[in-house]
Amino acid sequence: MRWLRWPIATLLTVVAVYQAYLFMSVAWLANNNPVTTAFITAEKDRLAQQKPVKPIRQTWVPYGAISSNLKRAVLAAEDSGFTEHDGVEWDAIEKAALENLKKGKIKRGGSTITMQLAKNLFLSADRSLLRKGQELIITFMIEAALDKRRILEIYLNVAEWGEGVFGIEAAARHYYGVSARELSAEQSAWLASILPAPKRFDKNRGSAFVRNKAEVIQARMPQVALP
Repeated sequence: MRWLRWPIATLLTVVAVYQAYLFMSVAWLANNNPVTTAFITAEKDRLAQQKPVKPIRQTWVPYGAISSNLKRAVLAAEDSGFTEHDGVEWDAIEKAALENLKKGKIKRGGSTITMQLAKNLFLSADRSLLRKGQELIITFMIEAALDKRRILEIYLNVAEWGEGVFGIEAAARHYYGVSARELSAEQSAWLASILPAPKRFDKNRGSAFVRNKAEVIQARMPQVALP
């Protein structure tokens, strides 16, 4: 079996080098904004196939220029324990795993804000176990290299909010014609409510489902702790 040693050693070296590269890329984000993300690149390529070609809309805004209403709404909707966990909500992961096992495929991920950021920055929308494992590794890298405030700042600036719409500044102007700083509690709750499927609800803004979900989110917002 000696002939197996070199291929395995080579593979392990490649994996280690790649993980080191990822960690350096994450650490770089402590003082630098991402130039692009895996999701933005994929969407740009998709839009390039359309006639006419649609542009990517994204304008970076610092943490202090984002409405506290919006921050609270997103955390209430996506990750209410954001300031307390280490990047992973293990109870949510367990529930998701059980649900996926029953359905025979990955339908739910139990993702936190940090996990979603890991996926958006470096990975694809693929739901394989291998991709999920890499997402967890990057999640721990992000939590080790960045503080919670920076993690939330980056997430809100790269999250997808519609077709070609990335980041909360572009989303605020796309849906309401205001800046991210000016978003009201009601507007913020609605924007948070469409995050799981922004393209679908961009085309169906009067959805009763989203309206009801936004009301629940808005009621939860005062209970959310901000970093």
